[in-house]
Amino acid sequence: MAKVKAVQYGCGPIGCGVTRYAAQKADIEIVGAIDVAQELVGRDLGEVAGLDRKLGVTISAEAEAVLAQTRPDIVFLTTASALKATRPQLETCLKAGINVVSTCEELAYPYWREPELAAEIGALAKRSQVTVLATGVNPGFLMDTWPLFMTGVCQEVKKIRAVRIQNASSRRGPFQKKIGAGCTLAEFQERVAAGTLRHVGLAESIAMIAAGLGWRLDDITETIEPVVAKAPVKTDFVTVSPGQASGVKQIARGLMGGEEVITLEFVASVDAPQSYDAVYISGRPDLEVVIQGGTHGDVATAAVVVNAVPRVLAAPPGLVTMKDLPIVIAQG
Repeated sequence: MAKVKAVQYGCGPIGCGVTRYAAQKADIEIVGAIDVAQELVGRDLGEVAGLDRKLGVTISAEAEAVLAQTRPDIVFLTTASALKATRPQLETCLKAGINVVSTCEELAYPYWREPELAAEIGALAKRSQVTVLATGVNPGFLMDTWPLFMTGVCQEVKKIRAVRIQNASSRRGPFQKKIGAGCTLAEFQERVAAGTLRHVGLAESIAMIAAGLGWRLDDITETIEPVVAKAPVKTDFVTVSPGQASGVKQIARGLMGGEEVITLEFVASVDAPQSYDAVYISGRPDLEVVIQGGTHGDVATAAVVVNAVPRVLAAPPGLVTMKDLPIVIAQG
């Protein structure tokens, strides 16, 4: 069987994680790499990704040239969280007739915030006879696909609540800064107001769950507040004093008929006492499943992106979401 030819588009921490996992797969051949960062251009992807060998793939800033020269079956697009920022790169891939698996959080289920843009992307993918999927650990699995799958054993579903608690002290530096660790409370609120401090994807996950269950929501709301440190915390990347933000607590709520029917709670801080992921379903029967110790976000994101490749290649052309595909599993 011929190998799936893949191009890595975006060679930051997430892209490098995807590369490391894809490079282990006997059925995938990485044939190209794209990134506009000048410090990466011209370097070997294996070296940048932290592999113990070179891949013989040079990172280039010329996306169209790379895609034309390598003619891949799929692109791993790991560049941005915002759909509008990702759109030009996505269109380049789709117009070249290449399937895409992306980590763009707003693309995971774009029909709530960006229905017109979602329709345009879907139409372009169909015209080009290719498929595009956005996925990851969250959104993509923990707070949408997993809860939906659990409802398969329910005769009735009244409410769904998913909780993700992360001790971020061992996570990469950019993530600790992203959640506001070390900010004063005033700085935290300024970043929230500017839209630079938030976990992207909770609304998309709620909309996906509702669509999967056939629920018509009245509204989706979100709140963001700091986790305030009660004691000093020092990691390899930040120092947090008592009274400063040690992380973020973000809650999204899906409302229907004046009632809160879907609740997603995301808490990430450098002083969380423990990490865990949980889904609670109120219905018949009631269900409660907890992953003690939590799920490693970077590892899980790389896994689900690469493991989704066979499903994407077999899917009909267009924009698809995780609820539309057969269950994604590890293979080989």
